[in-house]
Amino acid sequence: MTIRRILHVDMDAFFASVELLRHPELAGLPVVVGGAGDRGVVAAASYAARVYGVRSAMATIRARRLCPELVVVAPDHAHYSAVSSRIMDCCREFAPVVEPLSLDEAFLDITGAQRLLGPDESIATALRQRLWDREGLWSSVGVASTKLVAKLASEAAKPAPGLSGGSSGVCIVDPADELEFLWDRPVSDLWGVGPVTGDRLRALGVSTVADLARFPRAALESHLGAGLGRQLHDLANGRDDRPVVADAEVRSISHEETFGSDLTVIGDLRAELVVMAEKVGRRARRRGLVGRTVHLKVRWSDLVITTRSRTLAVGTDDGLVVARVATELLGSLPVERGVRLVGVGLSSLGPAGGSSQLELSLSDVGTPAGELPNGRGAALRAADEVRERFGEEAIAPLRRRTGDPSQGGT
Repeated sequence: MTIRRILHVDMDAFFASVELLRHPELAGLPVVVGGAGDRGVVAAASYAARVYGVRSAMATIRARRLCPELVVVAPDHAHYSAVSSRIMDCCREFAPVVEPLSLDEAFLDITGAQRLLGPDESIATALRQRLWDREGLWSSVGVASTKLVAKLASEAAKPAPGLSGGSSGVCIVDPADELEFLWDRPVSDLWGVGPVTGDRLRALGVSTVADLARFPRAALESHLGAGLGRQLHDLANGRDDRPVVADAEVRSISHEETFGSDLTVIGDLRAELVVMAEKVGRRARRRGLVGRTVHLKVRWSDLVITTRSRTLAVGTDDGLVVARVATELLGSLPVERGVRLVGVGLSSLGPAGGSSQLELSLSDVGTPAGELPNGRGAALRAADEVRERFGEEAIAPLRRRTGDPSQGGT
């Protein structure tokens, strides 16, 4: 019987490492990627910043208290997506089935690859080295017979704070050793154990995975519910038969921003919507997708969230179309109450195709197609290439540059 071998690769401090490549003058400094304002949040921290206790999801204001010398870099998600695409292409050179989990991590099914590429450790080391050679980015790699243990193994392979690429970066867990590897870990390491479930388990005297594995399954299901109780008991005993699924279907594409201070002027919000809609459009084009439903999300100053959506007759990947629909949805909301966050998204996704896509979508939002020059699709692709080469701000939406809500295009 062939034993499954699953590899999990996780890029080290991905956003921060990418920015250090773009800004070599910051090498060795404590750097985070995230928002710089009072409401900013750390999206990623360099290993130099982690020495001070700075972590992702931490409020930037707290991170600055921990490290007064902290350098905060604004995120550039379009660039990170482009780098991620190349990373996933590299992974596909090592395995026919690759399942991206996020921009910076993926599962690979390497069952049977040993005949061609050598033992697990050789495959993991070669993948890690190739990513470094091509992208200048280190990664951590774990290999096991299940997704759960492979992911935990890659975490175990991570470098210590203050280091970047300074560890072997590889952790291989033999099938015979997987239960021992699992049982020594805190129960919070299991998928499905968040703060609330963790508290409930600790109240039952369960603090390690070994405790959970020995806990009667029926009693666990009684306390947590049949579904979660069964899932956690299986994971704690090494039962995880989830397969690696190639390129899971993307259900939506969105972008949102939290503002340093509440916005109350609709013109300011329209300008922000244009920028976000352009980013959503670029991500759709990169994936070869169009979307029919435009979504608007608003979080008010009192943290209440309002959402609106509209479905078009034909899908679009044009940020201008997305921005116009989102702006119309915004027009019905009382923005004077104060907007803390706004987001724009596309759903009802499908493959791009058909020369009538742009024309029909524009007509759908009340703009005659004749008002735009022919070949806008080609112009959008050309603008994408310029941004990929010269950076996010090389081409900015005209509405953002002029501040005139009536202006469109780039």
